Amino acid sequence: MARSKEPLPGRYQVTFGEVELLRDLDRPDGWMLIRDGVPQSYVDLTDPTYLDFSYVQLIAAVIDCLPEGPLDAVHVGGGACTIPRYISARRPGSRHIVVEPDAGLVQLVRDQLSLKSVPRLKVRVADGRAATAALPDASADLFVLDAFTGATMPVELATTEYMTEIARVLRPSGTALINVADGKGLPFVKRVVSTVARVFPHTALIAEPGILRGRRFGNVILTAAPGQLPVEALTRRAAGGLTQARCVAGEDLTRLVAGAAPINDGDAVLAPVPPADLFG
Repeated sequence: MARSKEPLPGRYQVTFGEVELLRDLDRPDGWMLIRDGVPQSYVDLTDPTYLDFSYVQLIAAVIDCLPEGPLDAVHVGGGACTIPRYISARRPGSRHIVVEPDAGLVQLVRDQLSLKSVPRLKVRVADGRAATAALPDASADLFVLDAFTGATMPVELATTEYMTEIARVLRPSGTALINVADGKGLPFVKRVVSTVARVFPHTALIAEPGILRGRRFGNVILTAAPGQLPVEALTRRAAGGLTQARCVAGEDLTRLVAGAAPINDGDAVLAPVPPADLFG
């Protein structure tokens, strides 16, 4: 589909600050969205199946292991809508609800990054908890939680109460995907895993080995479901993808968490902050 106009690189004021739109010099239709010096989204406007960020590749690996066919998906954390674009390209007929609190960012992505080209996508400008509370029971096959303030996950989206809301919105065959960032020892990840496992009967974790061993700060993808997860397929896909990663589940995941306490509303929890030089 031809685009009506070419995106313009530069700095843009949005509702909550400023973002920068950069062209990828190696891919003519590749664009990166940066907020406060932190790369937030990458999209290729002519090839939505191209995924530049390693953690997004891991999210896609999980999605590719789900049963074939279109998905009813909820995405909390919009950015440039990389994952909705990917799903729509891979699974035609999918429907998306994208929750993004920054109205200015939504308008920028509409104006500059061809958001209207993504079929059956609706954006709700709201915070994650309010928007999720308004969704019907058992209405989603997939729930993707990828919401960050800078490089930090909002703690209010990591609590037992919020995970219970996600579980309510999912169908019995549905799957939740949660992006968490952490550093040495993974103390925050362990608490989030414990929180998710309190709500969902089945949980697994996917991450690059260096992050799992605490050698560097990075992203960990949690996947959870009311029903069984395709752990064997996830393990193969994670190990053989562009971003080679480990899938941890069952007793191995229990040992990794090692009794970490779940997070509840009102708990005093400090989400991890990345090292100052992480993004160059």
